Amino acid sequence: MTQITSEAIFSDILACGKPEATAFVNGNEKNPRLNGTVKFFAAPCSGVLIKAQIFGLPDGSAPDSTGFFAMHIHENGDCTPPFGQTGSHYNPTDASHPNHAGDLLPLMANQGYAFLAFYDTRFSIPEIIGKSVVIHRMADDFTTQPAGGAGEKIGCGVIWGGESG
Repeated sequence: MTQITSEAIFSDILACGKPEATAFVNGNEKNPRLNGTVKFFAAPCSGVLIKAQIFGLPDGSAPDSTGFFAMHIHENGDCTPPFGQTGSHYNPTDASHPNHAGDLLPLMANQGYAFLAFYDTRFSIPEIIGKSVVIHRMADDFTTQPAGGAGEKIGCGVIWGGESG
């Protein structure tokens, strides 16, 4: 007898489902090879599945690099380089960091590539359409207020409805 688990349901959605929103991420002037997608899928029983696939992240062996990169949803969908118009983290409940709705799990790069999939219940997909996904140069320290001390914005993508923007 096959047991239906959340893992099986989530795996099926990520493998076969169509995202309800997508951000096409591009790098800043210092990181022109950085690119990828962050896709948002509706999950059963509320919540959102997020799948990120990012290429061209800075080399983790560089000075002051850990190979970890903060990833956040920011309140404005303006990814004009150098990404200074993205605003603050998306934070509709005025929560302290790292409990903003826009605080996402960090990316861990291996040879410039990061893949991440996770489940979140702090926002719905309609709430984030038109906002931006931002990748920062450093890891989020999960402490510093208001945004985790993650440093320079090195990648950005506007969140569009659907899978093609």
